[in-house]
Amino acid sequence: MPPRLLDEILADPSGQSWAILWREEQAEAEILVGEVADLDLLEQIPRPGADAPVLAMVPFRQIAERGFDVRDDGTPLRVLRPTRTARMSVDDLVAALPDGEIEVAAERFSVEDAAYARTVAQVIEEEIGEGEGANFVIRRDVLAHCRSDHAVAALTWLRRLLLDERGAYWSFAVHTPGHTLVGATPERHVSVKDGRVWMNPISGTFRHPAAEGEVEADFRAFIKDAKETEELFMVVDEEMKMMAQICADGGRITGPYLKQMAHLTHTEYLLDGRSDADVRDVLRTTMFAPTVTGSPMENACRVIARHEPTGRGYYSGVLALLEQDDEGGETLDAPILIRTAHIGADGTVTVSAGATLVRHSDPVSECEETTAKARGVLAALGLRPRRELGYAVDLGSLPGVAESLGARNDSLSPFWLSPQGSHPDPDLLGRRVLVVDAEDTWTQMLAHMVRHLGMVPQVRRWEGVTEADVTTEREGAAGVDLVLYGPGPGDPTDATDPRIARLQQLITARVEAGLPVLAVCLSHQVLAAMAGLEIDKLSSPNQGIQLPVDLWGEVHRIGFYNTFVARPGRAELGGRALEAAVHEPDDAVVGLRGDGVATIQGHAESVLSRDGLRALHALIRQALGLR
Repeated sequence: MPPRLLDEILADPSGQSWAILWREEQAEAEILVGEVADLDLLEQIPRPGADAPVLAMVPFRQIAERGFDVRDDGTPLRVLRPTRTARMSVDDLVAALPDGEIEVAAERFSVEDAAYARTVAQVIEEEIGEGEGANFVIRRDVLAHCRSDHAVAALTWLRRLLLDERGAYWSFAVHTPGHTLVGATPERHVSVKDGRVWMNPISGTFRHPAAEGEVEADFRAFIKDAKETEELFMVVDEEMKMMAQICADGGRITGPYLKQMAHLTHTEYLLDGRSDADVRDVLRTTMFAPTVTGSPMENACRVIARHEPTGRGYYSGVLALLEQDDEGGETLDAPILIRTAHIGADGTVTVSAGATLVRHSDPVSECEETTAKARGVLAALGLRPRRELGYAVDLGSLPGVAESLGARNDSLSPFWLSPQGSHPDPDLLGRRVLVVDAEDTWTQMLAHMVRHLGMVPQVRRWEGVTEADVTTEREGAAGVDLVLYGPGPGDPTDATDPRIARLQQLITARVEAGLPVLAVCLSHQVLAAMAGLEIDKLSSPNQGIQLPVDLWGEVHRIGFYNTFVARPGRAELGGRALEAAVHEPDDAVVGLRGDGVATIQGHAESVLSRDGLRALHALIRQALGLR
C-alpha cells in the first residue's frame, strides 16, 4: 500500500509542494512534501537536518554567480524544505500513480529546423572557426500546452517514465507553484559524499535505429566515430578543469562506459577526487556541465547568450539534493536537468534539447539530434509512440564493444587515468609559479601538474595581474621563479581585445626583466607574434584532436585546441633568438625555446596529451635554464 504521504498528494496534487524521486543508487523512491522558498544565491541554500533533506531547483541563469554572461529570464533558484518524507518501492509507486491520458495541444518547435541549422552553421563558422572555443551546445525547445492539471500531468508522466525509460540517473517529478518539472535524466553532474567528489560527463549520442537488424553495424560505427569520440574527450577535459579547482588531487578518470536508455545510448566517463569544499561551493564552481554548455565555459556562456533567443529556464541547470550524513556532514547529489519537461504557470510545456557543435558538425545531423532527444522525452511521457528496440538489445554486450571502448584510453594521458601522488623534480621543488589565466581554466589543470612536479603554483586572472607581479625577482617571500601564461579563446592578433593587449604587456614586462617565461596555446601565439612570426588561421581548426609533434628531437603525442597557428620564420624576442619546433604536415610552429623562454601550442595538460607531463616538465626546465 502507498504511504499516507503519497495518498495526500494523490488526493490533492496541486494543493501543496512536493517531489518524488527515484535515484539510480537507491532501492526505494523518495517522497518529499514541504515548504518552498526562492533564494538569490547558492550560499543561501539551508543546511539539511537529520532525516530532513533540502531539494534545490537551480536554473541556468544562476551561472551569473560565476560572473558569466546569461540571459536572465527570472527563473527562480527554488528550494523545497520537506516537513514530511516517506519511502516506498518503485513497483508500489507505479501501481499508485495515475494512468490516464494527458491532453497536450499546439505542439511546435521554438526554432524551426531550417533556422536551427543556420544557427549551427553560424556557430561553426563564426565561433569555433574564429578560435572562440572547442565546442558549444545550442538548444531549441519543443513547446506545447497542457490542458490538464499540472500536478496530475507530472504524476502521470512520472509513472510512464518509471515504466518505460531505462538507464536514468534520476527519474523525478517536482511540483511547486508556477514551476513543475518531470523527467528522467541520464547524467549525474556532481555528487559529494565522505569528502569525495564525483562528476559524470556523458557525450556522444547513438540514436537507436528503427529495425533491430541494423543495430550491430550502426553501433560499431558509432563507437568508432571520430566526432562522437572527440565530443566525449572534450567534455572530459572541461570537467577535469573543474575537478582540478575543487579537488586536492586534481581528479582521476575511469571509463569509458555506456549509458543506454530507451531511445538513445551515450558514452560516459566517471571522474572522482577528494575535496573538503562546502557542497554549495562545489555547486557554484561546477556550474554547469560542458555537455550542455560547451568549452571553454566562460566563452560558451557568451556564445549561448548570442545565439539562443531566450533564457534556458531550468534546462541545463541541476536538481540538488542535500542530505545530512551519519556524522552530521553534508552530502550532495545533483543530476543535470535534461530529458525533462517543464510546465509553467500558464500550462506551457517546454522540453529542451541541445546538440554539441564541434568543428566538423553537420547542421542537418545536429538538427536531427535535437529532434531525436526532444521526441525521445515526448515518447517516454506517452506523447509519442514508444519503440521497443532499446529494451531488447543490450548494446554493451555486443562482441568487441567493450574492447573498442577500452581502446579509447590507449591514447589518453596516463597522468589523469592513474592515482596522482606527488613526484617532485628536486631541481623544481618549492619553486613558485604564477599562472596567468587568460579566461580558460586549463590553468587549473596546469597548476595541478606543476604542483605534482614539486612547484608551488598560484593562479590569477589576467586582469588582476600587474607588471610588478611578473617582474619581481624571487627573493624570500616575494616574487616568483616562473610565470606561466595560459590558454584562452580568441584571435591572438587582435590588440583591441583588452585581454590580448594585457597578455602582450605582461609578456613584454617579464621578458624585458630577463626572467623565465612559459607560454601555452593562446599565450604561445601572442608571444610568437611579438617575436615576429606570422599568425595564420587554420582552414580546419584543431579543436580536440591529438597530434604527434616533434619537440626538438622528442616526439610527444599532445592534445590540440587551436584555430590559429604561428608560421615558421625568424623569431626573436627581447634580443633573444628563439628556436622553433615545427609540425611539418601543417607547417605550424608548435613550440619555441630560447634563453629563459619556452612555449607550446598544444595543451600538455589535456587528457588528450598522452605525453603531456613529460613535455611540460621539459618546457619548465627549459624556461628555468635547467638542462
